[in-house]
Amino acid sequence: MIARELIAPPPYAEDVQLGLFGSQKTLPCKLFYDRAGSALFEQITRLPEYYPTRTELEILCGHGAEIAKEVRPGVTVVELGSGTATKTTTLLQAFSRRQMRVPYVPVDISPAALAEAQERVQSQCTRVSVRPVVADFSQGFGFLRNIRGRKLVLYLGSSIGNFDPGPAVEMLSQIRSQLAAGDALLLGTDLVKDPSILVPAYDDAQGITAQFNKNILARLNRELGANFDLSFFSHIAAWSPVKSRIEIYLESLRPQVVDLGLLNSRVKLANGERIHTENSYKYTMPMVREMLELSGFSLDASWFDDRTWFALHLARV
Repeated sequence: MIARELIAPPPYAEDVQLGLFGSQKTLPCKLFYDRAGSALFEQITRLPEYYPTRTELEILCGHGAEIAKEVRPGVTVVELGSGTATKTTTLLQAFSRRQMRVPYVPVDISPAALAEAQERVQSQCTRVSVRPVVADFSQGFGFLRNIRGRKLVLYLGSSIGNFDPGPAVEMLSQIRSQLAAGDALLLGTDLVKDPSILVPAYDDAQGITAQFNKNILARLNRELGANFDLSFFSHIAAWSPVKSRIEIYLESLRPQVVDLGLLNSRVKLANGERIHTENSYKYTMPMVREMLELSGFSLDASWFDDRTWFALHLARV
């Protein structure tokens, strides 16, 4: 007990405490992306069942020139949650064909991911200058005001789908408040489709997504000194047509009591009780339009893949 008191809990400890002692147990999805989780997610993006990454890339390859034309030359490209910028080089190359120099500002919470993004972009896009920014979006988007000139803000991968409708509008409104006339947003959204396509994307045959989900417990073991036994949990991905979202859970396979280490508390789980770890909303066009309009944006154009599984939306300030 003395050792626990001497070690400060990580910044997310309060979120864990509140989430695990609510009537519906939850853990914040931001905990997925430690080093191990980020590596697992990179594997997920290459799985045959996980269509979003390659489908969005298909749109960027097929319509990148049109997007660059609509945005017009003389723009700085700012990417929120850039990660390693795997898909972005395609769009940056399209902009490079329309302007001599393309300033690119990848923004991410991970310095390691930003370093990889900078190396990738500089090796593939000779006309692009890269200025990485390390930022935690929970602290706001004030950094956007420090970027001079006209901006195109990218928020790709349907990352907006991890937010419930209210918080999604709040986040986009915060972004909008830091932009000026002439700026724009390019937003990626996954679209509603048959559950036979949706569910396997979040519950693949190889079990990589299950490992990714369970890594959140492994992280609490590593960083909080908790003692979750990962073999006592099952990965669950369920489609909710009423809420238009995939819901991700960790389900307890037995009654158990887990020591939360540095939190100096224990959490009880019943057999079959679930910890909610993530949502992934799937959109219709009316949902997208409403979300953007409530956030202060005006939807200008949308591009789709051949199967209409995914969309990129250009929204003006």
